[in-house]
Amino acid sequence: MSKTSRNRIRKAVFPVAGLGTRFLPATKAVPKEMLTVVDRPVIQHVVDEAREAGIEHFVFITGRGKAVIEDHFDIQFELDRTLAERNKTRELEALAKDLPAAGTTSFTRQQAPLGLGHAVWCARDIVGDEPFALLLPDMLHHGSPGAMKGMIEAYEETGGNIVAVYEVPDDQTHQYGIADVGQARGKAGNVFPINAMVEKPARGTAPSNLAISGRYILQPEIFGLLEKQERGAGGEIQLTDSMLTLARQQDFFAYRFDGDIYDCGMKTGFLMANVAYALSRPDIAAAFRADLDALMAKLKG
Repeated sequence: MSKTSRNRIRKAVFPVAGLGTRFLPATKAVPKEMLTVVDRPVIQHVVDEAREAGIEHFVFITGRGKAVIEDHFDIQFELDRTLAERNKTRELEALAKDLPAAGTTSFTRQQAPLGLGHAVWCARDIVGDEPFALLLPDMLHHGSPGAMKGMIEAYEETGGNIVAVYEVPDDQTHQYGIADVGQARGKAGNVFPINAMVEKPARGTAPSNLAISGRYILQPEIFGLLEKQERGAGGEIQLTDSMLTLARQQDFFAYRFDGDIYDCGMKTGFLMANVAYALSRPDIAAAFRADLDALMAKLKG
């Protein structure tokens, strides 16, 4: 199996073209990525994770009705002027802090809903011939350091391709893509060579309890494979199919993320993310916990 060069990871791809049908009617006019966890859109939390990791260029794969995401990562002159006139300095500074530098965001359209693999392929000309990060916005990784920061640190040692994984209960492995891994390596013992990746294995057959969690570092050769990839389940171009092909040619590693993961594509995961992120905020945690305790006591009563 060939080893790949360890070029620095500068660019990150965010597939944000999904319809968000599980959250209708909320997502009829508002992209699911713009639903808020506490006071920040889901996509902002994921971009924050990428920025913490040192990502310099943010590539968004959008679709119809997603222009508000582009607006979110731009200056809103009227709002800034109004805040300045009202001496809302703290709010102005917060907006400026979240704003990517000029020229560091790119937006391209996925005109047809042909799956995650097709969405990634749409970024090929923007990413170019260099390794890149891929972050699925539905999956919030809550912990310090962030998942992508840890993955990039691991990549600097291993090169190749890296997939983030997390431990799930053994009786739930049939619901996830599972990584079959070898002996742990690295200082923290949380990086593993991948022997195989199995999509939703039958009950009792999973090679491990390490589920793929929606964070990837991929080499640019994945684009050529995606271009030739035949449609799989649901008539879509599946990223996993091309990763399996690439794994026969290049090294793949699993990075175990030991923080908490919330699937914001599901109502319960989204609600739990709001609770967890609120309880981690020093400015509101105490008051929120008191209200939450009072609500639970009332429900029990």
